[in-house]
Amino acid sequence: MINRDPRTGNIKLKVQTLDDLWHLYNVIEGGDLVFALTTRREETRADAIRAERGEKKRMWLGIRVEKTEFHEFSDWLRIHGVIEEGRQDIGSYHTLNISLDDELSIQKIWLPHQLDILVDAEKTTARGLITLLSIDDDEAVVAQLREYGVKQTATIRSPRSGKLYKTKDDREQGYFDEVITALKTEMGDGPLIVLGPGFAKERVVAYGRDKAADIFKDCHLEASGQSGMAGVTEVLKKGVGSKVLEDSRVAMETQLVEGLLAEISKEGLYAYGETETRQAVEAGAVETLLVTSNRIRTKTYEEILAAAQNQGSKVVIISEVHEAGKTLEALGGVGALLRYKMG
Repeated sequence: MINRDPRTGNIKLKVQTLDDLWHLYNVIEGGDLVFALTTRREETRADAIRAERGEKKRMWLGIRVEKTEFHEFSDWLRIHGVIEEGRQDIGSYHTLNISLDDELSIQKIWLPHQLDILVDAEKTTARGLITLLSIDDDEAVVAQLREYGVKQTATIRSPRSGKLYKTKDDREQGYFDEVITALKTEMGDGPLIVLGPGFAKERVVAYGRDKAADIFKDCHLEASGQSGMAGVTEVLKKGVGSKVLEDSRVAMETQLVEGLLAEISKEGLYAYGETETRQAVEAGAVETLLVTSNRIRTKTYEEILAAAQNQGSKVVIISEVHEAGKTLEALGGVGALLRYKMG
């Protein structure tokens, strides 16, 4: 967040990580006025007479948002709307393509949970991403834990045979060297978790601490019953024993949704679905309100969120991209952990 003007509701931001695009997708909604540097064809009167199109120019435009598009494995957020402020084409449709290092301004009436998302995003950026290395004797997968889910970034296969390597030890060292090269390319500033079902994880860590101590010095080892992305998912679902995972947003969201499911299974302190959750909010019974990012875009759910915050309830936005979010979406997109049981 570069600056904020409470008088106008204008907040200027800079996109520093791919996660920031996900956060923006969750706070920008229809009716917002969004400004950004963009390209548009500059048409002159002569161009119109000759039916020719002018050259594309960089310009700062403000559009009144109608819809947004975000693709989890891309590096851009598209914001569609009508040009309301700028040097040309007022009233015409335009799309802002927001990516890394871009700056933009959002003018709107900010809800408390939307400001919380921006504050949390700043904290997450400061902490950096978590990198996971899932490895066995045959294959290694590098993945990054992001706010919107887990992204696989590299796959390395072990050279089980070949004339390049005279011995089994030579082959393994060549394999581990490729893994280290991939980590040097893919790792962010955050910590590294090494996981897997066998002993390859211990061997690669021992080798890495000798060859690339800066990467492996403070890495975390986690046992898993599976390798590959299945192992990554397994470790993330544990929710115990690792401060690294406890600090991650996805793990926190997964733990909360699993807590809700546990309360439902034992007929405990829970509510889910729009009607039941609204009743619990109005009764002041909600300790923690969970709502998917898909649902917060509707007026009905905004009202539930606002009422919960007025009651002092904790509100957590759950991404519907990962499994926990999909589970909550199947329950109606909203649920709550309660302070006391409803009658």
